[in-house]
Amino acid sequence: MAYFCLDNIYGIVMNKDRCLKPATDEECKKAWLALQDTLDVIGGKWKLVLIAILRGGKLKFRELSREAEISPRILSKELKDLEINGLVTRTVLNTRPISVEYELTPYSQTLSEMIVSMHEWGKQHRQRFKEQ
Repeated sequence: MAYFCLDNIYGIVMNKDRCLKPATDEECKKAWLALQDTLDVIGGKWKLVLIAILRGGKLKFRELSREAEISPRILSKELKDLEINGLVTRTVLNTRPISVEYELTPYSQTLSEMIVSMHEWGKQHRQRFKEQ
């Protein structure tokens, strides 16, 4: 049984003539894997919050912890995940005591369009429920 997905996720794909056609099971599977990869990298409560804060510039670990209101243990785990996925860089500063600074990588800019879209959707969603 075939199920559908847009541009693999909403059940249609565009062929080379830009016409819509039903997606195949294989196309849907690839689409859902891509969506799962995205959620694995930026999903969860903190990753997008940290990315949004770091868009303002580099911050030291403690500054970032205070700004995000996140415990150091959770912050450390989230930053490691973001670093592994190439979204932030970690720089150990030659200070006493040693401090560590984090900043977004150029690769993190590839998330900008999605973040803006999510922000717009969130505003619409909030407004929808505010009116009820």
